Amino acid sequence: MKVLGIDTATIMGSIGLIDDDAVIAEYSLNIKATHSERLMPAADKLLKDAGIELKDIDGFAVSIGPGSFTGLRIGLATVKGFAMGYNKPIAAVSTLEALAFNLAFAEYQVCPILDARKNGVYTALFKSDRKGGMKRIAQDRAADINAVLNELNDDTIFLGDAVSLYRDIICNKLKDKAHFASKTRNMPSGASVAELGLLKLHKGIIEDVSNLTPFYIRRSEAEINFEKKNLALRG
Repeated sequence: MKVLGIDTATIMGSIGLIDDDAVIAEYSLNIKATHSERLMPAADKLLKDAGIELKDIDGFAVSIGPGSFTGLRIGLATVKGFAMGYNKPIAAVSTLEALAFNLAFAEYQVCPILDARKNGVYTALFKSDRKGGMKRIAQDRAADINAVLNELNDDTIFLGDAVSLYRDIICNKLKDKAHFASKTRNMPSGASVAELGLLKLHKGIIEDVSNLTPFYIRRSEAEINFEKKNLALRG
């Protein structure tokens, strides 16, 4: 079964193509160009280089958040278009779970952290199941980085784009219990999204394309400001 996985939850856009036996191709790019500019050309290049047409993909997997509001919308809209155009199934994958899956055999618990602005992070907590997968210890949430660290007492591996922002705080708080993923495992992977999606598709866990929406956790600044403006006008 061939699955194409897409992650646009952070500035690192990543597309992965896998089948039941191996990773066929992966394309990742960590630049400031918008996902709307680079996602389709990247998907086209990956498929051409792999010698596979979009119609030959058996299913799609997409990272649905938490993460960048705009990035998530672009990624999901693209995958929906692919799935509806070729009548193929979609599996939805937590961005944080896919990130933690990069460290599936880690010795310590894994804490992915993504920048949520204003001293906040999107985070969860996972532990290796020693079988190539991850057991979820805590649900996805948005929280202040200090509140997150106050809850951690064991050796913990951190990864994600918020590590560069809060590394010093993490080290000061957890001391020698703080560990960090290598650069090659620190960012979301389209292949990881595809592999988690493949597992779901094999189990028949398929999303309703018409009702699938990004998992934002909290409202965007634009929505909050719009609401404040309306309240001010009414007052």
